[in-house]
Amino acid sequence: MSPFLRSYLTVVWFGLAAFLLGGLLLWLASLLRPVKPNPEKVLAYESGVNPVGEGWSQSQIRYYVFALLFVVFDVEAVFLFPWATQLERYGSFGLIEMGVFVAVLLLGLVYAWRKGVLRWV
Repeated sequence: MSPFLRSYLTVVWFGLAAFLLGGLLLWLASLLRPVKPNPEKVLAYESGVNPVGEGWSQSQIRYYVFALLFVVFDVEAVFLFPWATQLERYGSFGLIEMGVFVAVLLLGLVYAWRKGVLRWV
């Protein structure tokens, strides 16, 4: 067997050991834990307030879009930091490329702003 495949086999063995150890510990915990069924244990808990009404509610899509936009612009910061630390190495080509990158992101931000996605209310 080649050393390349042997290194992957080591990863497989460690993954299998982790899976078996996790399963063994979960099985052992299920044997040792106390089992005292109680109807109050299955109730939804919301900040110490007793649940009133139905447990299902529909959320508006704008909250998910707002969160997705946050993630997109947060990832932008992840790309900007390494570029800024190595600016001398990349030179003018890197500056132009990052300018295009930031311009595309700003275009997306302007589009979201015009569509009213950034309005929280």
